[in-house]
Amino acid sequence: MSIHEVTVDVGGRTLRIETGRMARLAAGAALIQFGETMVLSATSTAPPRPGLDFFPLTVDYREKTYSAGKIPGGFLKREAMPSPKEILTMRMADRPIRPLWPEGFKNDVQIQSLVISYDQLNDPDVLSIIGAGASVALSPVPFLGPIGAVRVGLVDGEYVAFPDTMQRAVSAMDMVVAGTRQAVTMVEGGMNEVTEEQAIGAIEFAHEIIKRICAAIEQLRRLAGWTPVEWKAPPKNEAVAQAVAAYKGRMKEALFAREKLDRTARKRALVEEARAALVATDEAPEGRFPKAAVDEALSDLEKQIIREAALSGTRVDGRRPDEVRPIQIEVGLLPRAHGSVLFTRGETQALVAATLGTGMDEKLEDGLNAQAFTRKYYLHYNFPPLCVGETRPIRGPSRREVGHGALAERALLPVLPAMEDFPYTLRIVSDVLMSNGSSSMASVCGNTLAMMDAGVKIKRPVAGIAMGLVEDEGQGAVVLSDILGDEDHAGDMDFKVAGTQVGITALQMDIKMTGVSKDLLRRALDQAREGRMHILREMLKAIDRPREEYSRHAPRVEFVQIKPEKIGMLIGPGGKNIRRIQEETGTTVEVDDTGRVKIFSTNAEAALAARKQVEAIAEEATLGKIYDGKVTSIKDFGAFLEIIPGIEGLCHISELADGYVGRVDDVVKMGDIVPVKVILVDDSGRVKLSRKQALIELGQDATAPAPSGDAPPPRGDGDRRPRDGDRRPREGGGRPFRGGGYGRGGGGRDRR
Repeated sequence: MSIHEVTVDVGGRTLRIETGRMARLAAGAALIQFGETMVLSATSTAPPRPGLDFFPLTVDYREKTYSAGKIPGGFLKREAMPSPKEILTMRMADRPIRPLWPEGFKNDVQIQSLVISYDQLNDPDVLSIIGAGASVALSPVPFLGPIGAVRVGLVDGEYVAFPDTMQRAVSAMDMVVAGTRQAVTMVEGGMNEVTEEQAIGAIEFAHEIIKRICAAIEQLRRLAGWTPVEWKAPPKNEAVAQAVAAYKGRMKEALFAREKLDRTARKRALVEEARAALVATDEAPEGRFPKAAVDEALSDLEKQIIREAALSGTRVDGRRPDEVRPIQIEVGLLPRAHGSVLFTRGETQALVAATLGTGMDEKLEDGLNAQAFTRKYYLHYNFPPLCVGETRPIRGPSRREVGHGALAERALLPVLPAMEDFPYTLRIVSDVLMSNGSSSMASVCGNTLAMMDAGVKIKRPVAGIAMGLVEDEGQGAVVLSDILGDEDHAGDMDFKVAGTQVGITALQMDIKMTGVSKDLLRRALDQAREGRMHILREMLKAIDRPREEYSRHAPRVEFVQIKPEKIGMLIGPGGKNIRRIQEETGTTVEVDDTGRVKIFSTNAEAALAARKQVEAIAEEATLGKIYDGKVTSIKDFGAFLEIIPGIEGLCHISELADGYVGRVDDVVKMGDIVPVKVILVDDSGRVKLSRKQALIELGQDATAPAPSGDAPPPRGDGDRRPRDGDRRPREGGGRPFRGGGYGRGGGGRDRR
């Protein structure tokens, strides 16, 4: 067993790449380590499957919970379906690798990355891109790499490579860049309204590190004895290309149809006609060609026409390169949704709805982090087959849907109100109803508008636009704004940019060639800013600021601040008290560790009732305040009354009424609710009450009732207390007076 390794110094820390220790039966394997985070990537290959008309590349990424010293939750206690984080990482690793293969290569290639150690500081996602690229580069395949990848942060105005968890928390940028030694092939990231120049600077900063990583992988290849793979693409059938060229004029007419349905119908009819004339059959085998060859030639012809149109300055739908399609916006379309918009740009349409929920609606996410966490804001993107007029099974969100949703979600993060002050959980759903290019950017615009319609006080509106590129050695390059689906398919780049009028909030770039120059990136970003400003102006025509009030269908929220030591009393044993309040009032009650209580309800009266109950539980006895007390216990010397849930006070027999009281139950009985005034709260929190003073203050009769049974009448004017010797034994088990004070024998006062 020969183990080889190379290292790269990145900002004083070491990135280590190793091969030969693990997964030696794979075509190629690499172990990546940064800090104490380790990712194992391995590539497997298989011969091409007959009749396959695409390159079957699969990239998989899985996080092993043992890597962080955790056991998976749930009943099975094992890793199951991939999480959204894992799916997004798969996409990030796939995109920079996919364009780096010779045309015509159709062998099965599968790349698998496993997180086997996680140090809670260095995210394994970027390491998996490096590992995937290194494992492919070490395999016997005609890969046009190697590639490298780096995460870039912007901390205190300085770019930081591979920022750790703490640095990312304060960074104005979270960008992942991947590429070869020659050019960048993928960009993905979220930003806090950075400028175009800052974004370009981050890409240039990242590419310098990428070059060093690629050089290290090439060195590892030499150490491992890797030899270049010679692979020749099967020769193209020039005869079929010439035969298909006869349809160029009619194909151009079909592609220049302005509406997608008309264009698709014409193109489909032409393809069927060409197949009927050119595909070999049992009845006509001579002078004809295999169906796969004819379809490939027709696809090449379609791409050629679209590219020629873009380079000529007039695109297939008649627009200029920098022109954005017409925009239509309908805000508040759905009467019961808390916020909604129908956003239409050309033949791309998204119905976006915002829902305001309570803390119980927060999204729980578990992974390799030490603790699971919740998210108060999330977006779900759906791409049903109806949006492109197709039929297919509907089984659940695809990788593409997860990725596009994450991009649209990320674009709005920098402009959200401070979530610690925002009382709601916010869920956005974007249902794409028509798609002809960049439905993810339509979802960004719809996200902004739906939030504003819901009354969410975002800092600034965000718009998104998708940019394309067509580059030809002889005719130069043209950058396209607001690309069509056909232009995305035929072009060289799909560059999505979202942001405000101040700066960029999200980027996603996919390259379909071996790389793109920094000058072209700068051109694309500058042109994207112009398009973004145009879209923002159209959006503000529909709604220029967030609604002043939340939707009447959204839950109303009341805030109550209680002392932290009262939280347990509010919750009650096993949540008994808080559940009772919710059930009685039909509200949702939440409390955090600081004692801040939120009460959600669509009914104002119910929210007020719940608020009163919470305040009553959290209230403390106030000196001089009158309460309605409930008699909970009767003693010889007085009565105990509950004035606040959990707080009782003593009303001494002398404070029950104005005058002589022979027996406590002459005045109050168990369960009675009577007004009492707090006349003393001692240092220990004990409360002394007075019914007599409360009645006098309320202007009610406080006179003692006539004595019952054999109690003697008061002497004199009734104001003087009886002498000790005048008292007689009480009925009902009362203790007789013994003539003494507090002990046996000895004189003293009447002990009451």
